[in-house]
Amino acid sequence: MKHPRTVIATGTAIAALLSTAACTATSGGSTTPPAEETTPPPATTAPADPAAEEETRERKDLVSFTIDDRSDFGIKNIWITWTITNNSSEKSNYRWDWEAVTPDGTRMANSTQFVTDVLPGQTTKGDFPTTLDTADVKLNVTDFDRTKSP
Repeated sequence: MKHPRTVIATGTAIAALLSTAACTATSGGSTTPPAEETTPPPATTAPADPAAEEETRERKDLVSFTIDDRSDFGIKNIWITWTITNNSSEKSNYRWDWEAVTPDGTRMANSTQFVTDVLPGQTTKGDFPTTLDTADVKLNVTDFDRTKSP
């Protein structure tokens, strides 16, 4: 009589060989076409942040914001000018913070501007004097807010 461990080991070896042969025969000699690969549906993006969308929509109301060098006869006279168009359906007030930065990144000035009671569809223009010594600056709007007028 054979030892029980030998029978188990032999049986395990035969089962492994048969399993390998079955896998090889199935994968190599199969006459059925392979299953088509399916592409998963495109990932849905999370809904955009409503506050960010509103801020972008509000910011578009500031149509232009530029430096206007009115210097004459050696006297520095540099202003900022802006144009606002109210694209909302409500009478609105606007407030924005800005800074003037030199090409090397130095902030030369900063302030806050206000425009009030702009009717829907209305465009308003304005200007404001600065203490800048040069017009060679970049204007950055650092905060912008539109609120409903009372």
